[in-house]
Amino acid sequence: MRILIVGAGGVGAAAAAIARRRDFFELLVLADLDPDRAARAVEAAGDPRYVAAAADASDAESITALAREHEIDVILNACDPRFNPQIFAGAFAAGATYLDMAMTLSERHPEHPFTQTGVMLGDAQFADAERWEQAGRLALVGIGIEPGASDVFARYAADHLFSEIDEVGVRDGADLVVEGYDFAPTFSIWTTIEECLNPPLIWEKERGFFTTEPFSGKETFEFPEGIGPIECVNVEHEEVVLIPRWVACKRATFKYGLGDEFIGVLETLHKLGLDSTTPVKVRGHEVSPRDVVAAVLPDPATLGDKMSGRTCAGTLVTGIGKDGAPRATYLYHLVDNADTMALDNSQAVVWQTAINPVIAMELLATGRWSGAGVLGPEAFDAVPFLELLAAYGSPHGQVEHDPANPQVELRA
Repeated sequence: MRILIVGAGGVGAAAAAIARRRDFFELLVLADLDPDRAARAVEAAGDPRYVAAAADASDAESITALAREHEIDVILNACDPRFNPQIFAGAFAAGATYLDMAMTLSERHPEHPFTQTGVMLGDAQFADAERWEQAGRLALVGIGIEPGASDVFARYAADHLFSEIDEVGVRDGADLVVEGYDFAPTFSIWTTIEECLNPPLIWEKERGFFTTEPFSGKETFEFPEGIGPIECVNVEHEEVVLIPRWVACKRATFKYGLGDEFIGVLETLHKLGLDSTTPVKVRGHEVSPRDVVAAVLPDPATLGDKMSGRTCAGTLVTGIGKDGAPRATYLYHLVDNADTMALDNSQAVVWQTAINPVIAMELLATGRWSGAGVLGPEAFDAVPFLELLAAYGSPHGQVEHDPANPQVELRA
């Protein structure tokens, strides 16, 4: 397999660092608008199979040309989702398999944004699914940690743990601390603003897709391995779009443990218009307010040596178990920042995102996963993925929760 990773930021560089320990590929091209950044990541990996290159993620033709130059089989999009259309198109034109970790962006309903959907996450990609399928090509979308591993957990639960599923609820929380900063997001602030300030999406079998107010649906969820209870709120996320397509359930939700302070900052950015992506003129120059916010905050990829703690991403599944009794199970992936820094000099959040597309590419290279069209992670058998996750040294966990109060872990 010959791989092109577009984007040498935190996640792209982490994916390259993780992949260097595996032998399923013969070439990995790491490309970025800033070729020096790509070169630094390639040098850090220290692998003769790696090549650095320049690429403009906003130009589909340049992606296609670079893929053809290196006879690429698989393109991994490690850029912000605003570049998905171009990289998606470039991969198709190049005849390559496409992977991303976040889908094309949504657009809120123009009149009823907090009750009705407009353009949903991934709509633009699913609209092209027939063309990919007819060409016999695969676009594996949403294969990060969330979406990604969280969707794999849903598929595993449906196949092996439950006879009937009431709700698949993705729950994300952490006890990470960043020293020296009053406010320092551990993931792309551009993406964080997008998903947190958009109307959250919910799916119900009897109602279909609908939206609600940002930061609604507060609940206190108990995270495993000592992280403990964290207040979580509704956030727009791809799992709600993906899971109902392949997993039989009655409801799908996503809730994120943000914290009051973080929510307050996001709400302030919104009130000031600093979350906008529409350029404004400042001293004769056109600039996007959201890009300004991103520019003044620290690069999440550089925060690893200032971070401590753990991050947990997982899927709470409730319903009827295989034995016919009520069941609530939380399947999760938890990583410690100290471990990821020691292993790959990568902070926990970006490393946890990056390991999943690398695993998916290995499954595709070995033929354990295969398909055509635009597919999510839950369209594939979960077991090979979970086996490789353990083989990579980062196994998933599973704990039972109280069926009568699913937010609370059962104690032996």
